[in-house]
Amino acid sequence: YDISACLVGSEMCIRDRRLTPACTTISEHDLDPADDGSGWWRTDVAMAEGERYGFLLGDSTELRPDPRSRRQPRGVHGPSALFDPARFEWTDTGWSGRPLDGGVIYELHVGTFTPEGTLDSLAGHLDHLVELGITHVELLPVNAFSGEWNWGYDGVLWYAVHEGYGGPAAYQRFVDSAHARGIAVIQDVVYNHLGPSGNYLPEFGPYLREGEHTAWGDSVNLDEPAVREYIIENALMWLRDFHVDGLRLDAVHALHDDSTPHLLHELSERVDALSREVDRPLSLIAESDLNDPVMVLPREAGGYGLTAQWSDDWHHAVHVALTGETDGYYADFAAPDAVAKVTQDGFFHDGTYSSFRGRAHGTPLPSSVPAWRLVTFAQDHDQIGNRAAGDRLTASLSSDRLAVAAVLTLTAPGTPMLFMGEEWGASTPWQFFTSHKEPELARATAEGRIAEFAQMGWDPAAVPDPQDPATFERSRLDWSELESPHHARMLDLYRRLIALRHEVPELTDPEMSHNVVSVSHLEGAPEHRAYRIERGELAVLVNLTTEEVEFDLAPDSRILLETAPGRMVARTIALPPESAAIVAPPR
Repeated sequence: YDISACLVGSEMCIRDRRLTPACTTISEHDLDPADDGSGWWRTDVAMAEGERYGFLLGDSTELRPDPRSRRQPRGVHGPSALFDPARFEWTDTGWSGRPLDGGVIYELHVGTFTPEGTLDSLAGHLDHLVELGITHVELLPVNAFSGEWNWGYDGVLWYAVHEGYGGPAAYQRFVDSAHARGIAVIQDVVYNHLGPSGNYLPEFGPYLREGEHTAWGDSVNLDEPAVREYIIENALMWLRDFHVDGLRLDAVHALHDDSTPHLLHELSERVDALSREVDRPLSLIAESDLNDPVMVLPREAGGYGLTAQWSDDWHHAVHVALTGETDGYYADFAAPDAVAKVTQDGFFHDGTYSSFRGRAHGTPLPSSVPAWRLVTFAQDHDQIGNRAAGDRLTASLSSDRLAVAAVLTLTAPGTPMLFMGEEWGASTPWQFFTSHKEPELARATAEGRIAEFAQMGWDPAAVPDPQDPATFERSRLDWSELESPHHARMLDLYRRLIALRHEVPELTDPEMSHNVVSVSHLEGAPEHRAYRIERGELAVLVNLTTEEVEFDLAPDSRILLETAPGRMVARTIALPPESAAIVAPPR
């Protein structure tokens, strides 16, 4: 691949992606191929902070940004700008990090978390997370993407922070502020595909596999050592240069890699080495639909050595119990033992038949794997945003049932994760939104979304247009809801539950075998069941039926929390419909 020249200028301008002479003088520097035949092209250029630059490839006159650009002031189609992360004066020298064990994660999208949609405005809301009891904040992808707003999974310049959020300097300020408040930062990163607009990587080298696709685009070429290093160095950049505490690895099942070692094995090895160097815990969390413990098993035991993985099975089982929805992949989770199995064994599909996939799926999770290595949640960006209307549980559940969802989430054996606004029962939807500038791409995105849900019986008029700015605006959190007594009561419940989780050892017990679940009232739909979930000597009692349900208690048992007053009768407690309680043994 012929990278013939690098153009540098303090205010380089382009129009229609072509250079224009309207700005300051632009200097051109020829690049020479490396003598070792490695494919790299090089030249020495003296540049100042903020100076713009880009590449001309072969005989093209169209400027291309640096694939490792740290800053894109004019978006992913414009010139790159020199950014030196070492210039930032950190104040977190006393920060020793936070392990994931015992933590509570809060997932958010920078652009819709606050009215301003910036990293600096996000930093101004960190006290809300501190008061809630959050230990880790997880940001949806912030790498540079085309347009003004996007979920972040259409990123094309992985080393740059989206300028609309404030760019890389604002990101450093945010992490520094989070650490000052005792909150660790997890960054969601996407290494399995690139977005459809501004993806110039294939022009620089064999970054993608021709003819091999994932659900979101061409497969990344993990057979090429330079591409693997491009990914690993990006991961290390977040952890080292931006002081991030962990990475959430998007859809690792779409990383097609037959190499030994696997990319994830190699990545965890390098991250563990950096962790020892900086003397603080660094976490890698996989999103994987494989139900394969290889993700979290130690490398010496044949695993990849990642810190944790998301548990969609836990979500599906609890979602069905709360809502009664059994369409699509929810069908299997109407089974009477679904909630019990995910609580006691981690995976529901662990070699069992998956009707959605039409085959056996998953592998049992060994008892040696601690419970906290599974990240569990009742709501997240995918499970809300990939619904046709982007509706939260708030749209379909009563306040009482939402309170039960909170209890189930924050007493689960795994590491619980909340989605932004969940803690006060936010009424705003979280919808799929994009801002592609290319008319053809914008039309294809909107039409594809409508066609997808039309197959499921949805009226096309009821599916929000992802390109409509109103879809993005509707997805912003409404912080004024906290002034409502209803939302304030929900927030208080979440605060009390998280405080209990931090205080009561049974709720963070890593031994899956210490969990015992019994289910009663199995007749009828799955949303009309009652559960007794024993976490060691602690009992979480859940009544999702329409009738009062009695649970046996040990003498002198203590009620640590209840979502509605239960009726104590001798050695029993009768829970009203749609309520839950946490009961401890006598002191």
